[in-house]
Amino acid sequence: MKKRVHAYYSGYVHGVGFRFTAEYIARDLNLTGWVKNLPDGGVEVVCEGDESAIMDFLNRLEDRLKRYISKRDIDWQEYKGEFKDFDIRFY
Repeated sequence: MKKRVHAYYSGYVHGVGFRFTAEYIARDLNLTGWVKNLPDGGVEVVCEGDESAIMDFLNRLEDRLKRYISKRDIDWQEYKGEFKDFDIRFY
């Protein structure tokens, strides 16, 4: 089943390769969407694809960056199919 997730991460998540890691994992799992740094020091992620791939994405991302993440907020949503690939966005 295709799903969408909207996630926010906070902690020491800027300057540690968070966006590049998210992009690499998402592309490896054929997910679409984006990741960007937020002015408040957090990181926002929106991705779409197979629910199992999104779960794998979240697990792999958090496993690799767990020492930098102090809080996460995950919101599962309905699939919209609005992205062609996964990229890094800027403010």
